[in-house]
This record gives sequence, structure tokens and C-alpha cells, in this order.
Amino acid sequence: MFIGYFTERPYQDPGSGYFGATGKPIMDLTVSNEIYDPKLGSELYNRYLDEKLYAEEMGFDGLMLNEHHGTPFCMGGAMNVEASILARMTNRAKIVLLGNILPIWDDPLWLVEQLSMIDMISRGRLVSGWVRGTGRESVAHNSPPPYNWERFQEAHEFIVKAWTTPGPFRWEGKHFQYRHVNPWVRPYQEPHPPIWLPGVVSRDSLMWAAEKRIPYIMLATEMEPTKQAFQLYHDTAAELGYESGSQNIGYLWKVHVDETEELAEQTARKYVQGPSNPFLAGNEGTVNPALVNLPGLTSRSRVLPTQSVATRARGGGGGVAGVLGRPYEQQIEDYTIIAGTPKTVLPKIRHVLEYIRPGSIFFWDGDGAMTHDDSMRSLRLMGEEIIPAVKEMAKELELPGPFEVDPATGKDIPQAAD
Repeated sequence: MFIGYFTERPYQDPGSGYFGATGKPIMDLTVSNEIYDPKLGSELYNRYLDEKLYAEEMGFDGLMLNEHHGTPFCMGGAMNVEASILARMTNRAKIVLLGNILPIWDDPLWLVEQLSMIDMISRGRLVSGWVRGTGRESVAHNSPPPYNWERFQEAHEFIVKAWTTPGPFRWEGKHFQYRHVNPWVRPYQEPHPPIWLPGVVSRDSLMWAAEKRIPYIMLATEMEPTKQAFQLYHDTAAELGYESGSQNIGYLWKVHVDETEELAEQTARKYVQGPSNPFLAGNEGTVNPALVNLPGLTSRSRVLPTQSVATRARGGGGGVAGVLGRPYEQQIEDYTIIAGTPKTVLPKIRHVLEYIRPGSIFFWDGDGAMTHDDSMRSLRLMGEEIIPAVKEMAKELELPGPFEVDPATGKDIPQAAD
């Protein structure tokens, strides 16, 4: 099993008025950066990098980064910069980008070069994920929503070709044209870094991942619709003539470990007490009508079972209003938040693994209003007790990850000797 660590890296400013359970709800693309304090931002960037370094020290297999734009809930507006820093400062953990927003890149050749450099500096530790992006990204970058899916697919094909085909060559596509493609950087990994796809809503995206034999990572969704969506991946793979397994699917969800049950509950409640975040159930903020169901961004009929329990700001449509603001207690009950001491957390993690059978998991921690000390306590306990125990669970449950079994071929990957 592959075990990764994730946080959104929120902009935590209690003085902003947009922080805390009673703070102002954030509506996407309406909060002016006039309130931004660069000195505070500097401290937070360095804090989150320090936590990533400690996560590697504590034994996490991967350090996951994501990217959003123009919003306080995620400071990762230039995720590749963070990845470049981690490429040089870390030694072992994979740098997992989930992911670069392909449709907003007008020059994917530049992305080819950036990611190749990250892969080389890290000596082959890059996992390069793609995303289609949300409404905020399309609007903020003036990327036409009706061409989102077309631009995504063409950019993917171009990047893979530029990584694997000696240049120079021409590229004359519908959305991207190059007279001379010959990047003087090549990825460290052969034939190229692994490509993963995270998602929540689009059925087309999941089936495309299955067609390409790309691992699909479900992001913080409830377990039953997640299991149904993963079954669609497996069924699609079977129709395409191959057998997918745990190595083809992954799951991100909120897990916090602490020294006592009381401290764990007190800290885990901070998930819903930071700057509002459309991806944090219970603290979604206010939906911006301009970003809901942008024409052509996502098919309104070709959606996954997880769509019905996704928040509107993620791209979900009708039928979701009743689940906005899901209370903390309900999330504890349905396992979308797991919090406690190692003794109480481990059986709950096992339940999730048994039910949806992923080969990659990411613990989402240190978010909302959590402090640096909150994050470091949890990371220490994960390293000392959670990660080793979960690895043993995965062996017992036969849940290999994508670095143990090749997602494309289903064959075992030779493991280096310890």
C-alpha cells in the first residue's frame, strides 16, 4: 500500500474576519486580496513545508500537493514551485501532484519542462497528476468551460508525446500548436513519471482514467458512493480487456491522530473551523452562483455516484443542498472524518480499507484551524504507530499499491532490497 500525506495549506488569519466557525463565509472569487498579509503568508508557507519534511521523516510514502487559485482555503496557487522545493529538500518520499490543471495551461510545453526538472532534481520521485479544475479556475484564468475536457485530453497527449518522443517535431492540434517541440529536459523516470487522476464528479474522467490505465484517486467522498464509483472503474477495465485492482484506485480522507481522545476531538473539530473551504464538508462557505454548473464544464448527466453527496462548489448540481454544512458528528459517524488515539483510529481505518479496498490512501490532516503543533503531534503518532500498522493491514487484506503492482499491466514490480 502507498500512504500519503495531504493538507490544503489554508491561509490562517484569525484577524481577517474569514477565519473560525463564526467567521464570515467565503464566496469563491469575491474575497479581495487586500486582506492578505505577506509576512503571515511567508510564515505559513514555511510552516507547511516543514510539516511536509517531517511527514517524510515519519515514514509517509508520498507528499501530496494540490492547486487552487484566488482563494484563502488553499495557498497552493503555484504547486509546482512547492514541488520544486520538496524535490531538493526531501530524499525518499514521492512528490504527488494532484494535480496540475491542464485546461488552464495555454502553454503545456512549459509544463513539460517544469515537471521534467522536478523529476530530475528529485531523482525520479515525481507522480504527476492532472485535474480538469473547478469553476473558479476556469473563470480566474479565462479558460473557456465548453473546451475544458477537449483541452485536458489534448494537453495530456501532447505532454506524454513530448516526454517520450525525441524531437524536434511539430504539434498541430485543435487547441495547441507548436512549430518546434524539442525540450532540452527529459524526465528522470522512463518512459515518463507516473500519471494519476483525482476526481469526484465526472464519470467521463473516471472512465478515461480506466481507459488509459491511470490510477484514479477519489477525494474525500462518502464511502458507499465511493465504492460504487470504484466498481465502475473496475467494470470499465474489464470491458477493455484487463483486470484492475487496488493498485488502480486511491482514496483521500480526513484522519487526525492525537495523544488523548479529548485532544483528538478538540483538534479534529478544527477541520470545520478554518477559512471556509468548498471541499471541507461542514465548512463549505457560500456558493457563488456564477461558478455553479458553468456551461460545458462538466456533463450534468454523466456524473458519478459521488456527485450526489458532493458540495455544489465542487461542481455538483441538483440534490446537494441538503448535505451542505454536514455537521462534524455526522462525518465522524460515516467515517469521512476519523479522529482519536492510535488505539481507536486503527480499527476505523481498517473498516475503510475493507470496504472500498484502495491501494493508495492519503491522510488529510493539519487543515482548517489546526496549528503547527496540532499537525506535528498527529504526524509523530502516525509515524510511530499508524503507518506501520496500516502497512500490515494492507498486506493482510491484499491491497497492493501502484508501486508494488503495475496499474497498466497488473504485474508485480520488483522491489529494491532494504
